[in-house]
Amino acid sequence: MKVLHVVLLAAAFSTCVFHATRGEQIIHGKKAKKNTLKYMASVQLKNEHGCGGFLINPGYVLTAAHCYEKNLTVVLGTQNIDPNKSKLRRYAVESAIKHPSYKNVISGFDLMLLKLSEKVNPKEKGIKIIKFSNERKLVKPKTKCKVAGWGKTEKQNMVNDLMVVDVSTIDTSICRNAWGKNELPSNILCAGGYQTKNGACQGDSGGPLVCRGLAVGIVSFNLNRNCTYPNLPNVYTEIAPYSNWIKEEIKRNA
Repeated sequence: MKVLHVVLLAAAFSTCVFHATRGEQIIHGKKAKKNTLKYMASVQLKNEHGCGGFLINPGYVLTAAHCYEKNLTVVLGTQNIDPNKSKLRRYAVESAIKHPSYKNVISGFDLMLLKLSEKVNPKEKGIKIIKFSNERKLVKPKTKCKVAGWGKTEKQNMVNDLMVVDVSTIDTSICRNAWGKNELPSNILCAGGYQTKNGACQGDSGGPLVCRGLAVGIVSFNLNRNCTYPNLPNVYTEIAPYSNWIKEEIKRNA
């Protein structure tokens, strides 16, 4: 029965493979203001957007582990990822470092560092490093945060412009109760969806949950590709419990 339960959960979370996340969907969001969210990264396969990510170091982008594929590239420094526009600033990924305990989104540890083939100049136009949470300070429920991404909207129209939406955090115990029999991983945050019209969906995976200018979570999953809100809460990997691992990996791979 335990095996069957895992299989059913895997089906429920099947939106979290890279090919299924093509076309980021920010639900009921708006176009990001010019010169904002300059830490955002588009993680791409064969020059097509697949997942979000964010620049935390001149040489590293943080994203979700389930976004892993061979031969990934990262686009930085633009809010518009139209491949037909002026040349995009594309960086090869030298190595993808998944958290060693990651198996699947069901078990948690859904984070990954992408080491870029060359360091980014943080003073370059359109690029900015975002600080991430490194202390286990409770993110209070109903904290107003932001999540951003590229691609489809609630109208199912593909867009190349970066979209952003406000979401509020949800008490973790309420989130776990809402998910019911679908047991959630440890070290998570919940925000968006759940009795609201705003949230993230397929393809937003890997993007940051930003609260008061600090990246506190990584988009991990929702349920059954259901982006018709209200729905169950969106689930994020909490960054703070893994901050030491992130710093140690960056130091070790310098």
